[in-house]
Amino acid sequence: MRILFAAVILSFAGLSQAAPNFTFDPAPGPHGVGVRVVEQYDYTRNYRGRYDVVTGKPVTGETARPVQTVVWYPAQKSGKRVSYGDYFNLNITADQFGMPAAEIRKAAEVRLQDVAGQTSAAVASAELAAPMLAVRDAKPVAGKFPVVIYAPSFSAGAAENAELCEYLASHGYVVIASPSMGAATRSMTDNLEGIEAQAADIAFLIGYAHTLPQADLGKLAVAGFSWGGISNVFVAARDSRVKALVNLDGSVRYWPEMIEQAKYVQPARVAIPMLFLAQRPRSLEDLARRGKPVTSFLNEMKYSDLYTVTLHPMEHHAFASDSLHMLSDKRFEEYSRAEAGQAYGWMARYVLNFLNAYLLGQEQGKAFLNNTPKQNGVPPHMASMVKTMSQGAAPTLEMLAAEAGKTNFANVQEVFTAMRKREPKFTISEPVLNDWGYKLLRGGNGKAAVEILKLATVLYPDSGNAFDSLAEAHEANQDKVQAVENYQRSLQLDPGNSNAEKHLKALGAAPR
Repeated sequence: MRILFAAVILSFAGLSQAAPNFTFDPAPGPHGVGVRVVEQYDYTRNYRGRYDVVTGKPVTGETARPVQTVVWYPAQKSGKRVSYGDYFNLNITADQFGMPAAEIRKAAEVRLQDVAGQTSAAVASAELAAPMLAVRDAKPVAGKFPVVIYAPSFSAGAAENAELCEYLASHGYVVIASPSMGAATRSMTDNLEGIEAQAADIAFLIGYAHTLPQADLGKLAVAGFSWGGISNVFVAARDSRVKALVNLDGSVRYWPEMIEQAKYVQPARVAIPMLFLAQRPRSLEDLARRGKPVTSFLNEMKYSDLYTVTLHPMEHHAFASDSLHMLSDKRFEEYSRAEAGQAYGWMARYVLNFLNAYLLGQEQGKAFLNNTPKQNGVPPHMASMVKTMSQGAAPTLEMLAAEAGKTNFANVQEVFTAMRKREPKFTISEPVLNDWGYKLLRGGNGKAAVEILKLATVLYPDSGNAFDSLAEAHEANQDKVQAVENYQRSLQLDPGNSNAEKHLKALGAAPR
């Protein structure tokens, strides 16, 4: 169900309007920006149980997982723009659809009081009234555009980085976000279940994107801030449709124990380009006090182009524009809010150029990434960058097939050896190789089948079945000499192999 933004912005009669805390300075792109909010449910997952965890009363109404979906998209330049307050108060109905207007307004007043307690009523009023770029339900422009799914930080609302999302939409991207919520509560949980819940939300949004006429799902990236910057990596590890990752000081850097628990989140399965935008470095002493393993998934990403841009005025919270708008001046210590805001603008430029380079193949974006920050016009001492390029094809079954398939598998052993050299733990089970070989054989590619089954005998030299399968492939290729030799070797390893005996007899050869 599509809804309009709730009219919950409060007025402050008699109060002088202060200047806004944060002004987003990068120039918008050629498109206008539309925004819409869709209240929908993921009916494949439960969210509310039989009893409310706060009141203890029986739960009534829908118990499926609510997914408040915010979509920014390229649109025509007409209509009244939303205010920052429109975004700020979306969090009120993040998991409570259909709230009466009076309740929304009451909750908005409470939120405003909380914010005013950190700054002042005048500053809060100015921030909430500040105009944004998007127009609600604006008419989309014609065409297909790449898709960016945005995953917010721990328990944050879908629009925590509204400026970044609007900016990308103005440059020709469809951006989709939903709130960060735990598996069964509005609050996220700092465990594997919480990450998997957000990862499933991202997957749901990818599915929803298929319903959007503007969305080009062949060009898909997932961005995330903080906790959303570990959930997006989990998604990429199991969804090859994701072509690029953007991490705004993502938790993939700070929660290595979660990656270890997941097992399937491995560098070989996240072999896509990543842009990691980092806060200013912590001291070794501070890192030691965290009590976490001294390791980084980023260092293991040998099969990805990885760009790590450190923005020195940025503390972790500054990667959300919500913080730049609403946090007290006291939260900006070594660098000012203005300097952090300026760095945020450069963060957005790096995100745009990275996406342009890897989703659209634009040379201008590639050049931007290859430049030093100084060459790109970044003010002195604001940013530094380290980049590491992929060491080659990731050691996976899929990539082995892709690389060796270029030569009809004539070089499959060489490709496998190179992959194992990069990743000593890489292997393929005998049943998988056997099944692969027979599929090629049934598909009419006997030469390729022989090469795959040869690899099985190299990896499993004591397996009578591996040699028996290779012999059958040679026999199908009318290579009697090799068929006989491999049937005989199979019998040596497995004297009870009646299949080899039968085929040797049919070929007029004797066991040896």
